[in-house]
Amino acid sequence: YSLRHARSRNYVTESEVCKLEPVPLDFGDYHPLKPITVTESKTKKMNRKGSTSSTSSSSSSSMMDPLSSVLDGTDPLSLFAAAADPVTTTATMDSTRKKRDKDDSSAVGSDFEPWSSKRGEILARYTTTEKLSIVRKAATTGSAVSEKVRTRLEELDDLEEGSQKELLNLTQQDYMNRIEELNQSLKDAWSSDQKVKALKIVIQCSKLLSDTTVIQFYPSKFVLITDILDTFGKLVYERILSMCVDNRVSLSDNFSPESVNDTAKETCLNWFFKIASIRELIPRFYVEAAILKCNKFLSKTGISECLPRLTSMIRGIGDPLVAVYARAYLCRVGMEVAPQLKESLNKNFFDFLLTFKQIHGDTVQNQLVVQCVEIPLYLTLYSPAIDWILQCIAYHAPEVLLTEMMERCKKLGNNALLLNSVMSAFRAEFIAARSMDFIGMIKECDESGFPKHLLFRSLGLNLALADPPENDRLQILNEAWKVITKLKNPQDYINCAEVWVEYTCRHFKKREVNTVLADVIKHMTPDRAFEDAYPQLQSIIQKVITYIHDFSLLFSVEKFLPFLDMFQKENVRVEVCKCIMESFIKHQQESTKDPVILNALLHICKTMHDSVNALTLEDEKRMLAALINGFIKMVSFGRDFEQQLSFYVEARSMFCNLEPVLVQLIHSVNQLAMETRKVMKGNHSRKTAAFVRACVAFCFITIPSLSSIFTRLNLYLHSGQVALANQCLSQADAFFKAAVSLVPEVPRMISVDGKMRPSDAFLLEFLCNFFSTLLVVPDHPEQGVLFLVRGLLNVIQDYTWEDNSDDKIRIYTNVLHLLSAMTQEAYIYHVDKVDSNDTLYGGDSKFLAEINKLCETVIAQILDHLKTLGKEETLKRQSQLALYFFNTILAHGDLRNNKLNQLSVNLWNLAQKHGFADTKTMVKTLDYIKRRSKQPEMSHFTDLALRLPLQSRT
Repeated sequence: YSLRHARSRNYVTESEVCKLEPVPLDFGDYHPLKPITVTESKTKKMNRKGSTSSTSSSSSSSMMDPLSSVLDGTDPLSLFAAAADPVTTTATMDSTRKKRDKDDSSAVGSDFEPWSSKRGEILARYTTTEKLSIVRKAATTGSAVSEKVRTRLEELDDLEEGSQKELLNLTQQDYMNRIEELNQSLKDAWSSDQKVKALKIVIQCSKLLSDTTVIQFYPSKFVLITDILDTFGKLVYERILSMCVDNRVSLSDNFSPESVNDTAKETCLNWFFKIASIRELIPRFYVEAAILKCNKFLSKTGISECLPRLTSMIRGIGDPLVAVYARAYLCRVGMEVAPQLKESLNKNFFDFLLTFKQIHGDTVQNQLVVQCVEIPLYLTLYSPAIDWILQCIAYHAPEVLLTEMMERCKKLGNNALLLNSVMSAFRAEFIAARSMDFIGMIKECDESGFPKHLLFRSLGLNLALADPPENDRLQILNEAWKVITKLKNPQDYINCAEVWVEYTCRHFKKREVNTVLADVIKHMTPDRAFEDAYPQLQSIIQKVITYIHDFSLLFSVEKFLPFLDMFQKENVRVEVCKCIMESFIKHQQESTKDPVILNALLHICKTMHDSVNALTLEDEKRMLAALINGFIKMVSFGRDFEQQLSFYVEARSMFCNLEPVLVQLIHSVNQLAMETRKVMKGNHSRKTAAFVRACVAFCFITIPSLSSIFTRLNLYLHSGQVALANQCLSQADAFFKAAVSLVPEVPRMISVDGKMRPSDAFLLEFLCNFFSTLLVVPDHPEQGVLFLVRGLLNVIQDYTWEDNSDDKIRIYTNVLHLLSAMTQEAYIYHVDKVDSNDTLYGGDSKFLAEINKLCETVIAQILDHLKTLGKEETLKRQSQLALYFFNTILAHGDLRNNKLNQLSVNLWNLAQKHGFADTKTMVKTLDYIKRRSKQPEMSHFTDLALRLPLQSRT
């Protein structure tokens, strides 16, 4: 059998027949972007026979759940179960509690920086290598009976007076571990209903806050201990709250004390009485502050009455460092439970100002001498506490409060520590508007160990967020830079310069930015100081490219590239280059040929490329390649195609280790060849023809250097198509021959997304695309008829396929599609200005005879394979392939030929023979044949339909 009698096709007529019939559509109210409405129908069935139904419909928006909308949010089954199931009641209480906690936490807005965000920074900054000590309760040897009968007050006295042991010589990590153990002990004691033991632990921890023997660790100790206090306060509050549940209904979010039952109130009072009996001031203050929120259960004014009293209690703490952190804790708790009570918070801070002179008193000075701590270091210990207090005070505060604070700072001699905290706490807009006032205060301030450059840094941070008055901007920069440039310590210098670079980029132009960068280079180059400041230098680069998006302007800044030379550590240098390239790709709107930009970015891309080695991760390679490709795509020399090709040649030599870049270059050169064809409208001159051949040669040389075999195959095919479109016939043949010769090298398994997969499916896809191209490729006059098709068939025949794969036969079937198309008088598509075989041979009988020989060979191969699938385990595959081959003959063969007609009937029967054919598919196929029989010149399909029986699976 052969396709000697391939069906003659009139592609134009077939296209017209297959077009969808245009139908006028009146949209009316319908629009595809309008919300979909869901119609809900309720149907009541009366009986099965002749049932009648009453239907009611309602429409609801697609944003609503049509099922839950019926119930108005109340599910009667769930309500019924909740009434009987105590577990559900508990779950409901928990969800209500979570909601209430969320509401409480949202009493201040999201613009208020929470304490939790400062916690990690404090722990990381305030560390020590000195040995620490901690007091722990010693194990008691008394009997269980005496423990029970001992009164609670005696137990507290016992903790305060004795039964303790001191653990000495602990490292910082050991100390933190001990604190964590105490935190866990608190939770364990509470869960086992040992409430007094839990209180003892909290008192014991609070006492540690009076110890300043290792003073530089105090801020971190405060963070650790107050974590325990917070846990205790939460446990007590939730315990009392759980006692307020009446008839399985918990308190509302904004409950009043009148709705709290007597038992809960009595328990709450009991806790406050226990705490009032603590004799030492510091633990009594901290523990009461921890449960401040519980005052809500007793009276509406409880919290507002307690805050001033607790503020006054702090006056009894002699050590100014301990006192300021106590004030910070009170502000922290106050902001959580009553942020509206700003007066108490203000009073707290003004009390601190009145006692501020204690910092410079003899007692503190003697303590610092003993611990060998300098005043500058000691003052930094105050910063977290003062910053937090001022943040609480300044939150949503009117501008007049800043004026008041500035006046108080002046009265205290413009103390640098206070001034710094004020600038950190208040809104940037307020600070920026008074920039010159603050600069005047900074000049006159009493440094007292707190250096002025830190004040300028704080001012710069504010000016990065808000703009000062326009007339003051240059003077502000000059005043600040006078101080910064005189700094001798490179680390101090770069910390300030990093902040003020953003101000400079934000408000000034190229000259000022260049001056600042030059000054940074001058300070950081001696003794290779830049090696210790890479994070700050990276930040400076990031800020420069954030504000300067014009890269021709950026690279014309004289000191920008010398600034990059300071990044001599390779991984840091590469990160900086990646930042610059990301900014370029993001902000460069138009393609460029600016030599300044090209030279600079080629240098940067080369730096990224050269960082790739055998240990570089694939993800990193992909990221670098994507950035370099983004740059390549943005380079355009307009109509100067030769210069464009020269750029691609240079890029190939520079980026040869990144395969995705080489792939992009091949695509870009192919695109360049097609743009040349477009400009010449397909009629190449001698010059453009030579240029296109140069493009083709570039691709032909570059493709073999790629490692991915399917990438090479597809690029050979794509480049061959481009060569063919540009009438480079011999070059196109070379690409196609290279693709044919590469097919045998395709491995049976390939890596796809890190997993090994069979390559058959990918090869099948490629070959189908290849066949589509081969239809229009004209034969070479010296190579014989269909030399490329024959070569490809030989390769397919010799290729080692998977044992359980039928892809080889599917490929052969697709070859029949190609050969059938080749027999037509006029091919379905052509390449402009390229004569395909339909024109070259003009339907010559010898040419058609060669095609028929190939058809016979291919069909014989298919039928032989179908015979080998006659075993029981392969019958399903045989059925599928038989139907696939049948559909090919149906589409491409002339079934008026008796032998071809009989072959199709045999394939149909074979597909159904063993019951593996899909009945629906067979029925649809037969219906299609019957419909085709009604078309002109298709009457023979009627006889064929009669010869195609449908068999049931049984």
